Amino acid sequence: MTRVEHALSMFKEGFVCSQALLAAYGEQFGLKRETALKVAAAFGGGLCRMGETCGAVTGALMVIGLKYGNVKAKDKKAREKTYELAREFVRGFEDRNGTINCKRLLDCDISTPEGLSTAREKKLFQTVCPKYVQDAAEIVEQILK
Repeated sequence: MTRVEHALSMFKEGFVCSQALLAAYGEQFGLKRETALKVAAAFGGGLCRMGETCGAVTGALMVIGLKYGNVKAKDKKAREKTYELAREFVRGFEDRNGTINCKRLLDCDISTPEGLSTAREKKLFQTVCPKYVQDAAEIVEQILK
């Protein structure tokens, strides 16, 4: 199973989008699955179900940070490379989907009880979100190469 397939599988299993991305990729950088799941848990639904930045995007950005992020405060070269690659990821996701904003991706405001109910009734998390998880995983896969 590829990491893209692994991320999709985890999402379909019931983990939120951010968890699926970070857990599918984290182990190759020394991040234990359980730790990845815990760290990324609050980022689903566009940052704790506020409908802001898509959790697949934040999960992918965490993966980019795991590979390229600076570990010394003064390592500006690593910091700049991380930002550059993160912006490349965001551009790629926006090219495919028009936005990184969860509300706009779902065409529904899941931060409200009414919007969340609508999303659940329309099964948006099962029918729309898998594409975003797959897109994020495919783009991050290219960036990691």
